Amino acid sequence: MGILNVTPDSPSDGGRLFSSDADVFDHAVGILESGADILDIGGESTGPGASAVSEQDELKRVMPAIERLAAERPKAILSVDTVKSRVARAALDAGAHVVNDVSGLRFDPGIASVCAKVGAGLIVMHSRGGSVSELSSYQHASYGQVVPEVLAELRKRVELARHGGVGDEHIAVDPGVGFAKRPEHSLAVLGALPELVQWGYPVVAAVSRKRFIGEITGVREPAARLAGTLGATVTALALGARIFRVHDVRAAREALDVAWEVLKHRNPA
Repeated sequence: MGILNVTPDSPSDGGRLFSSDADVFDHAVGILESGADILDIGGESTGPGASAVSEQDELKRVMPAIERLAAERPKAILSVDTVKSRVARAALDAGAHVVNDVSGLRFDPGIASVCAKVGAGLIVMHSRGGSVSELSSYQHASYGQVVPEVLAELRKRVELARHGGVGDEHIAVDPGVGFAKRPEHSLAVLGALPELVQWGYPVVAAVSRKRFIGEITGVREPAARLAGTLGATVTALALGARIFRVHDVRAAREALDVAWEVLKHRNPA
């Protein structure tokens, strides 16, 4: 899953693609041609200190890319990264296939019925906080036992999706690495991926350029955390994750392809 942030304030690549719709489209094509199976298009940053974006502004940011990609790259799987049902509905109507909701339906439960109506995929992520500015902060990163609490909270969000009509075959789950989680919390939930895999849904690993990688490696600049990202991504594959949300698509594609071949050739004995 290649990341396309159509935002001016993403902490990792914000503003770089914001000059014109043509630039966004060209970059999107580059992501697909680098080996992405899914393109995740977002118009509202959820990084530390992010500001909320109106529905109108978010639609203005993401819709031109979705509409053109759906028309000119009809085989591409398009995901919209949003917490708003109106944006989700417009994106799906325009040709998107998946909604990636980092609030886990907490901000707008109507996203579930929007997905259910058209048979779209829904990625349900664990997070805490009452606004986008709080999601990736440490404001709500207080846990007694982080893994049981994260899994219990995420299970409730999955049940809400199912109650909204989303079929099990259309749900994927994301433990929310870096969202309301300090580095030690992110490491704990990554180590517990096998428990999440047992639920039977595809597991999303969204570790690209995250703060916990910088804490381990000492690399302060998010865009420079490629090596650490690949290490975490391949580890997540080995632990059962099957969807990988990344910025550096070609490098991740090659690393995952090699790791997958090794895993396929293991001798169970």
